[in-house]
Amino acid sequence: MVAKKVVEMLTGICLLTVPYALSSGGWLSLLLFFLVAAIAFYTGLLLKTCLDVDPSIKSYLDISERAFVNGVGFNAKGKLLNVGGIHTAVSLYIVCFAGHPVVPSVYTSMQDPHQFSKVWFSGFTVTIITYLSMAIVGYLMYGDTVESEITLNLPTGKASAKVAIYTTLLIPITRYALMLTPVANGIESGLSANYKNRRSVKILTRMALLLSTVVLACTFPHFESLMTIVGSISIVLVSFILPCLFYLKISDSYHQGWSYKTTGSIGIIIFGIVAGISGTWFSIAQLADDT
Repeated sequence: MVAKKVVEMLTGICLLTVPYALSSGGWLSLLLFFLVAAIAFYTGLLLKTCLDVDPSIKSYLDISERAFVNGVGFNAKGKLLNVGGIHTAVSLYIVCFAGHPVVPSVYTSMQDPHQFSKVWFSGFTVTIITYLSMAIVGYLMYGDTVESEITLNLPTGKASAKVAIYTTLLIPITRYALMLTPVANGIESGLSANYKNRRSVKILTRMALLLSTVVLACTFPHFESLMTIVGSISIVLVSFILPCLFYLKISDSYHQGWSYKTTGSIGIIIFGIVAGISGTWFSIAQLADDT
């Protein structure tokens, strides 16, 4: 049951973009996909380590406060490597593993938290297979003509295609509330005690977040550029850099010598910074060219 939550947490609307990511980077970019997946898996375990330090830590925000605030057919062959599209591919691959803010909620809801590592691995395995299958099948079918959302490649005149398109709408609808909850909780925690627990305030907060999402979706017509910017800025920070910083601060491991966890965490932080800056730069430049 918990493994299912992990799969639901990680598998989202970016499932539609992985064929385009593979098309942008070429077949060899799958090596980067596995690298991103390995890093995301590891940083999830780092969050689990931070949660084990203190039973009172229940959310991603709690970890942050503890660390820093006192507390068609298969005819297309595709390219082996497209250097010019690597930054797009990496940014979109990063978006695939954006569920880390929900890790504390999943962990604290488990009857046996000691099984988290096994559950995390199982959920990650299913997620990787799902993304990998979608990327390979989509790229083999459409090659370099694959759209930023693979549903745009489907023939709109056929009933089967319409069913597929409408079915994909279930992905963001069923996952939206799960991913939005940590954001809403973070906003509400900053309110005064007189307002944060009021039901009306909670409803207004979530409605405002929903409205802002709709406005953002209507403002940015280029889906792939928006996703790469999101991956380069917010997800790199939340799923890669911050979990490593949380671990280094809470465990105080950086004062205890260069262990493999310390070295790995610093390496991930460097990777995240480089991927974030380069991905954001190229994405904004591409967005400017498109408009």
